[in-house]
Amino acid sequence: MPLLDDAQIDERLGSLEGWRRGDGPEIQRELEFPDFAAAIDFVDRVAELAEAANHHPDILLHGWNKVRLTLSTHSQGGLTQADFGLAEQIDQLA
Repeated sequence: MPLLDDAQIDERLGSLEGWRRGDGPEIQRELEFPDFAAAIDFVDRVAELAEAANHHPDILLHGWNKVRLTLSTHSQGGLTQADFGLAEQIDQLA
């Protein structure tokens, strides 16, 4: 899967809610939930999507109710359509 260039990344980010570029070749979204159990439930649902897509985000559960998701196609060294496809699916869960 080919890497996306900056213009393609910016275009795709415009159609996603809450996603931004990270520090490296990645996109991130931070979500806050009412409590720890809701955050864990969300992580479990993201894990199901990731397994089905065979594309796995980095997931950080911090505080007691915050989840940060980071997407990048590590095998390609940057962002591909797979990252944005999974981000779109995650947005439907959030």
